[in-house]
Amino acid sequence: MTTVRGTSVDIPTPDGTADAYLAFPDDNSPHPAVLFYMDAFGLRPHLKKMADRLAGAGYTVLVPNVFYRHRPAPVFDLPDFIDPRERPNLWEQITPVLRSLTPELATRDAGAYLDWLADRPEATDGPVGITGYCMGARLALRTAGAYPERVAAAACFHGGGLATDAPDSPHLLADRITAELYFGHADQDHSLPPEQIDRLDKALTEAGVRHRTEVYTGAAHGYTQADTAVHDAEATERHWTALLSLLSRSL
Repeated sequence: MTTVRGTSVDIPTPDGTADAYLAFPDDNSPHPAVLFYMDAFGLRPHLKKMADRLAGAGYTVLVPNVFYRHRPAPVFDLPDFIDPRERPNLWEQITPVLRSLTPELATRDAGAYLDWLADRPEATDGPVGITGYCMGARLALRTAGAYPERVAAAACFHGGGLATDAPDSPHLLADRITAELYFGHADQDHSLPPEQIDRLDKALTEAGVRHRTEVYTGAAHGYTQADTAVHDAEATERHWTALLSLLSRSL
């Protein structure tokens, strides 16, 4: 098995310093870079474990705390295991922080993350891959649209709000995307109803974007997150298979 090294890093941005987690194979060789966008619960031990697993497959993985403007991770006081009873109180904390990360700020930050990865000896030259979860799926789609020459592949898992009626909806960037995309939607996800999935697919198809959409039947929003009650082990393994396949043919 590949030995993985993980470390905390700081990334300079136009608005300050973003704390982040970096994982990579400990073999003194550069590897293709992957930008890993967190879910709304934030950078925490479970996401670091996911990054380590991805690094073990041969990638240099960066997981930024996208809420760094508020404070370093952990931004929220999270229990070790998030069950439905905790969610209302947690969302009272999370919602204002989430809303403060505007598309403009997120896009600016993405450029800083990509610049930082490009300068790292652990990362190979060339375009990067992206994987995003929940709100991170929106960030992945926006980054692919804002920096098409720098993103070769992007995967979005149980993403919400990907194709809304808002004038800044992520799907409206479809005509700028050159990366190959993969979507692993959750079945009956209130944050991404069927009409949004159809709208997203239509926009991507009309723009000629290479993409694959799958709906994981029976999986709930957040199914990859093993520190929550909605975790689905079977759907999570399916997600790993799809993600690694996308990255292996793109990077």
